Amino acid sequence: MSTHRINNVNIQSVNQLTTPYELRRHLPQTPATQRTVVRGRDTIERILDREDPRLLAIVGPCSIHDLKAAAEYAQRLHALAEEVADALFVVMRVYFEKPRTALGWKGLINDPYLNESFRVDEGLHMARRFLIEVNSLGLPVATEALDPLTPQYIGDQISWTAIGARTSESQTHRELASGLSTPVGFKNATDGSIDVALNAIKSSQGPHHFLGFTEAGLPAVFATSGNPYPHLVLRGGKTPNHDAASVRRAEEALRKAGLPAAILVDCSHGNSEKQPERQANVLHDILDQVEAGPSAIVGFMLESFLEPGGQPLATDPAQLRYGVSITDACIGWDTTARLLREAHARHKNVIAERKNK
Repeated sequence: MSTHRINNVNIQSVNQLTTPYELRRHLPQTPATQRTVVRGRDTIERILDREDPRLLAIVGPCSIHDLKAAAEYAQRLHALAEEVADALFVVMRVYFEKPRTALGWKGLINDPYLNESFRVDEGLHMARRFLIEVNSLGLPVATEALDPLTPQYIGDQISWTAIGARTSESQTHRELASGLSTPVGFKNATDGSIDVALNAIKSSQGPHHFLGFTEAGLPAVFATSGNPYPHLVLRGGKTPNHDAASVRRAEEALRKAGLPAAILVDCSHGNSEKQPERQANVLHDILDQVEAGPSAIVGFMLESFLEPGGQPLATDPAQLRYGVSITDACIGWDTTARLLREAHARHKNVIAERKNK
């Protein structure tokens, strides 16, 4: 008999995780968090259905790495969200998982201590605890679905979900989206093409059967009914695609495919050409288009943190500057507040003019 290993050849270790049921029991949903999540999902659905005339504003750090700084940001954003609530519905970006082109830090759940200790179980506890904290404020939360198992741990705390440019083509993520309880935005591909996202939207609307595990941690086959609220997120590519011509082409492609003509514009990534200060220009262009008349644009996304810019992940995490992103560079809080107040004033006028017609 051969002595060659044929199973787990490249696996160094296996560490058992807390089950989703155990985590939810330890950090349960509360009446306050449940109200926030339900209100968040219902409002976003109404915006997508054009029953709510406000713009959806998904705003926050590129990724969450410092829970203290993120909590301070959430407090500030919550206060501002209430100030602009008659024209904008603000949802905080809380991204715990980051796709990497090659190697690098994969987010707070994967490596919560930023030191390659990969304490995933503790990362899941930290993530859920923070989501409860934000939802307890009354501020709804958006995230990106990356690992298909993570929603079982934190999905009940999420109001909006993104499927990223690198995963919109993934069958696994399309199937996952078909069963998620939130509206789901599919980003266009990194080269700027939207065909992958259109196919993903169509796929996620349909029923699927796929493997997963239950809240108790048991393997199971999940059968979905399809997600009724998938939509397109334009994030740019080799060139920006937030301009009126690009938005119009995307709207025409959606209608031709028989898909919802609802578009969220990501002001960062390819649309800002990875220069955070250009997010303001993108937002101004979006507001111009909405003011010009009926538009498929239902909202926008800003990458924002307490302080502007970005920083590399230091060997000693204690040396990191407070409130500065360690993934994509962001606009700072002062710019964020100015842009949201400007968007509020301009769109409030749009809402009033449309009511008077």
